[in-house]
Amino acid sequence: MEKDSTAVAFAIVCLKGTNYGGTMDDKGHFRFKAPAGKHTLVVSLIGYRSVEKNIEVGRDMKNLTVVLQPAATELEEVVVAGSGVSRVQQSPFNAVAVDTKALQNTTKSLSDALSKLPGMKLRESGGVGSDMQLMLDGFSGKHVKVFIDGVPQEGAGQAFDLNNIPAGFAERIEVYKGVVPVGFGTDAIGGVINIVTNKQRRNWFADASYSYGSFNTHRSNLRFGQTTRGGFLYEIDAFQNYSDNDYYIDNWVREFEVLPDGTVHKFPVDKSDVKHVRRFNDAFHNEVVLGKLGLAGKKWADRFVLGFSYSNFYKEIQTGVYQEIVFGRKHRKGHSLTPSLEYAKRNLFTEGLDLLVTANYNRNVTHNIDTAARYYNWYGHYYEKESRGEQSYQNSESRNTNWNATLTLNYRIGEIHTLTFNHVFSDFRRTSRSHVGTSSVLTDFSIPKLTRKNIGGLSYRVIPSERWNASAFVKYYLQYNRGPVSRSADGVGDYVELGRSVSAWGCGAAGTYYILKALQAKCSYERAFRLPTTDELFGDEDLEAGRADLRPERSDNFNLNLSYDGRFGKHGLYADVSLIYRNTKDYIKRGLGKHGSTQYGIYENHGHVRTKGYNVSLRYSFARWFDLGGTWNSIDTR
Repeated sequence: MEKDSTAVAFAIVCLKGTNYGGTMDDKGHFRFKAPAGKHTLVVSLIGYRSVEKNIEVGRDMKNLTVVLQPAATELEEVVVAGSGVSRVQQSPFNAVAVDTKALQNTTKSLSDALSKLPGMKLRESGGVGSDMQLMLDGFSGKHVKVFIDGVPQEGAGQAFDLNNIPAGFAERIEVYKGVVPVGFGTDAIGGVINIVTNKQRRNWFADASYSYGSFNTHRSNLRFGQTTRGGFLYEIDAFQNYSDNDYYIDNWVREFEVLPDGTVHKFPVDKSDVKHVRRFNDAFHNEVVLGKLGLAGKKWADRFVLGFSYSNFYKEIQTGVYQEIVFGRKHRKGHSLTPSLEYAKRNLFTEGLDLLVTANYNRNVTHNIDTAARYYNWYGHYYEKESRGEQSYQNSESRNTNWNATLTLNYRIGEIHTLTFNHVFSDFRRTSRSHVGTSSVLTDFSIPKLTRKNIGGLSYRVIPSERWNASAFVKYYLQYNRGPVSRSADGVGDYVELGRSVSAWGCGAAGTYYILKALQAKCSYERAFRLPTTDELFGDEDLEAGRADLRPERSDNFNLNLSYDGRFGKHGLYADVSLIYRNTKDYIKRGLGKHGSTQYGIYENHGHVRTKGYNVSLRYSFARWFDLGGTWNSIDTR
């Protein structure tokens, strides 16, 4: 309770130096089982000073009272660790986490926070809003799945890419390398990135930031919300990014001259004559508004939250697949609407049974526009040509609808056994139509595209002591795809409709052991499958061509990890060594194709890929003032 005898709800309560703990209910009561003996009880809550109290478990403690006082300053690091980061470290899976608190009140993005993690590499193809490639222990792109609070983000739209979301959106970021827990219900073989937002009960809060940078770049973010004493909560999060992206590059230029009579004289191309030129058709902006409304701390629900988000983006397309191809008017734009539901209840029907249900519906529309009858070079000069379209004449509209639903049940049996069941259902449908033509009626020009996935898993975890724990699991994968498949040699044109179902069983195990208090070893193995994504199956209706007959990837993943995390007063030292082995069949590889004068990306099953290597990471910190670290990666993929 507070100093004035008011009950404090949802404070974190634990025994110092152990895994035993719990959370206060809405009346300030708490209860959990712990071994008899003398312990130090730690009680913490955002906005209050932490309290430590010596107790003896085994005696009558029904009248134990803890008084919290409001904090005039920020809470210490130990409270932040107690709110969830330490639980990732205690996981038997090869998992690391980064706290985004240092990036709060800034306009840094989530990708900036991710760059601190060992084994993680990020590469953007250009400036703000450009495509971003994640590489985690040698695996990249679609092999690494992204979640927000355990909800898959596949099909969420470009406005929700990690390099477009501000770091303040998340409380922390968890990264699971290779083998991932059943609770995510995913088909990743490279790993999982889970963006964890703040779900603690908070009094009224607000945060705003704005920055201006090179190339007319603007970033801003506004967040505010509240949870009342009665449990009513609301949150609003809005952010935007804008940039002209008119930076310089080095490239050879196709030069020409438009004569007075309108004819075009083209000069010979000298590819060795590299010029310093500025990009001129690469502007990007996105705007996102998210809202949450719900209840917390009720008898029938710990959290019941309805959410809604709206996003909009505009992106100019400067080049094709190769940088030598220059566009001056080609662009893409779109918007997305996403209602969502979250329901969580601990001790459902019986003590130890926890339920989490999430669901969302995403409807996004993307327009690809290429209607200019012009030819551009890198100087921004152009001449008119007879045919419309800088790459291929189009004014197309793609409508994507994506359903996602997750069900997670955790059942704690006694003090050391836990069963987890998870099931994820997703349904993606795309219809496309063209605005090109003389008719006022929009015409469908493609075969409808559909993919439906069901991934279920069951795991058993045993925690016999603080020193070690282990988990074993099985997964079932089921996917149905229907869409166009090209019968032509170059993979474009002459399409027929094809439907295919694939299913598979996977399994795995993971364990961890504390050699010393700060020295931890982890080992994990999984027989995993990765189902083709919507982009790989159906392309993007512009620069990427899909293959609806792709087979899922099959992989044997093995991880061995040794980490040290110690503190000596204000000094902190973190060291991490990981060994990685992946043996993957039917690897899905992105290649380049050409149809006439049009160049595009295409996907194909590659056969057999073997990956092995290691990561070494070292980081030193001094209080909150200084942080220095580095990572050495050696990954051999054949």
